[in-house]
Amino acid sequence: MNPGFIKVSSQLVIPFSEISFRSSRSGGPGGQNVNKVESRVELIFNVNDSQSLSDEQRSKILVSLKNKIDLKGILHLTSQKSRSQWENKETIIAEFVRVIRAAINPVKKRIRTRPSNAVKEKRLREKRMISEKKRIRKTFDSE
Repeated sequence: MNPGFIKVSSQLVIPFSEISFRSSRSGGPGGQNVNKVESRVELIFNVNDSQSLSDEQRSKILVSLKNKIDLKGILHLTSQKSRSQWENKETIIAEFVRVIRAAINPVKKRIRTRPSNAVKEKRLREKRMISEKKRIRKTFDSE
């Protein structure tokens, strides 16, 4: 992998110059380390201004990641799983690749299937067993 680029897919390579990182203090356990070290990492990627995205890819990302993108078209991802800023940066880059890859891949169309006869028979058999159990309870309770 080229250190200046992030390979998302065979059609998409994003240069690090289009991505910025911001660090801040992380919450959670860690004792005094939490108060001193800025281990939380936020990845910032401007989807609207990216030169590496095609118009189709840009529109797919904006639609499928609308909860993570602000009104200016900037994608924000954060990681604070580790106490190490370096590990959080690696984690958030991997998450960025996963999220972008999932957004640009085409959604497979669902093929409708019908339940098999065996599955239908099993469902009806279970319904009869529950019905029989309730019928037996009813006769004992009413006496």
